[in-house]
Amino acid sequence: MDALLTKNKTATDPDKREQSKEKISGSEILLRCLVEEQVDKIFGYPGGAIMPIYDALYHFADRLTHILVRHEQGAIHAAQGYARVTGHPGVVFATSGPGATNLVTGLADALIDSTPLVCITGQVFAHLLGTDAFQETDVVNTTIPVTKWNIQVTEAKDIAPAVAKAFYIARTGRPGPVLVDITKNAQNEIIDAPEYRKCESIRTYKPKPVLQPDQVESAAKLINAAKRPYILAGQGILLSDATAELRAFSEKTGIPIACTLLGLGTIPTDHPNYVGFLGMHGNYGPNLNTNECDLLIAVGMRFDDRVTGNVNKYAKQAKVVHIEIDKAEINKIIKADVAVHADAKEALQALIKKCNPNKHEEWIASFTKLNDIEYEKVIRHEFNPTGIITMGEVINHLSILTNGEAIVVTDVGQHQMTTSRYYKYKNPRTNVTSGGAGTMGFALPAAMGAKLGVPEKQVVAVIGDGGYQMTVQELGTIMQYKIPVKILVLNNSFLGMVRQWQQLFHEKRYSFTEMANPDFIKLAEAYSIPARKVEKREDLQDAIQEMLDSNGPYFLEAVVGKEDCVFPMVPAGAGVAEVLLEAPKK
Repeated sequence: MDALLTKNKTATDPDKREQSKEKISGSEILLRCLVEEQVDKIFGYPGGAIMPIYDALYHFADRLTHILVRHEQGAIHAAQGYARVTGHPGVVFATSGPGATNLVTGLADALIDSTPLVCITGQVFAHLLGTDAFQETDVVNTTIPVTKWNIQVTEAKDIAPAVAKAFYIARTGRPGPVLVDITKNAQNEIIDAPEYRKCESIRTYKPKPVLQPDQVESAAKLINAAKRPYILAGQGILLSDATAELRAFSEKTGIPIACTLLGLGTIPTDHPNYVGFLGMHGNYGPNLNTNECDLLIAVGMRFDDRVTGNVNKYAKQAKVVHIEIDKAEINKIIKADVAVHADAKEALQALIKKCNPNKHEEWIASFTKLNDIEYEKVIRHEFNPTGIITMGEVINHLSILTNGEAIVVTDVGQHQMTTSRYYKYKNPRTNVTSGGAGTMGFALPAAMGAKLGVPEKQVVAVIGDGGYQMTVQELGTIMQYKIPVKILVLNNSFLGMVRQWQQLFHEKRYSFTEMANPDFIKLAEAYSIPARKVEKREDLQDAIQEMLDSNGPYFLEAVVGKEDCVFPMVPAGAGVAEVLLEAPKK
């Protein structure tokens, strides 16, 4: 039964009940709504236009925990990290003008990566809208392209319905970010405390398509007839809580599974049917065999260009079954022979019943042979180098020492691809990264949010020296709240991924990619965070173990090769079968 925002629930006489209604402000209505939605963490930064909400928040300390970040971008990335590991919408507070516009990068990141967020922004008084008042920005029109839904509220009576709708839209169907912009007069206005009704449906919004039996029958027919079927597992499996169904489907049918960047963790990497990581820097076998399979079964993924490479050279020989909850993604990039427009969990449950038991041992063995080639040409040298420390060996040590069970939050760049290749994920929701937007600066605040979301789990942020400095001010948040997140910076004194492209395709013209970095150890110590720098291979394992064993936050800098490249690599414009295992010969 819907809870009431009113405290007085005893009056039975209509006239007396009307007289006894509690009067509260729009700000308190908002906070009571958040309590009803079982929000426990808010990431935010106060300012003039949202000050009434913060004043009301002062009295909610026993029900809502607010984390004061050092920049609004830190707030929204922290909320993303929280949402990705818990599955619950992350909540953000920001003021008007620059406070609100500082959320735009995170909103864009969350939209493309299907992360549920509810952002509350303060706005100037309603009578000042459109007058270029101090810190007024049209945040609604600014954020339309980067939100799943947004709304401006100018009266207190509309706050509760807007918040209810926001949470429903954020978490249902393909999740995403929503924004509620509340004018200052609506925050201040005193009205009768309304009844809060959680939103359970919207007439014009159907988030969960009805599974069509004929689509399942058609898909099962192709699957049962295939000789070399191949599952591409995306984040939609995690979002629909379908990891058990994916595993059962693969085990019954014997079909190999490769994961997209955001799909890592949908199946343990040591499962015999797991064949590797897809994409531009993915494993050799999964990329080559995309053009050797006779059936692609894409589940909860959108055929991103980093997965497909040149679409004119992508899986032309194969039939395609695409299981996807978002109809807009079906036939957008790769035409499906059978489209199953449905929730991944429901679709896989139905297919498990319809598909025949099978084994594809020779087909799976072909991936193993190709990956053996990759091991000899690439991985063996990464793990057993003779010169300076490599990113690969750092991540290999981290994976072994955590048994693949830590939550690993990566930023964007070479370290991200290296971690995706070499960290042996065992569990769902343990890979947190910026996928579609590729947002540098994501990892440090996202790791804070992840740790606050699941404090019982080890959380390690793996970051490059470039991305680290984009949101390094959040060390202040870590210090203030004593968030025991582990920070591992792989320092090559370059914007490494851009430099790799310059090295391979621009004749080593390193145009503005080399970085003069500060003393990261002193910087961490300035925030009272224990820190260590490792440059010698013989110290590496001990340093990582020391980081993992520390009780509070810890910073570890690993100095790695300045001109090391991440291979394999599918060059821009190439097909997935045109994989480079080493730098092309000039």
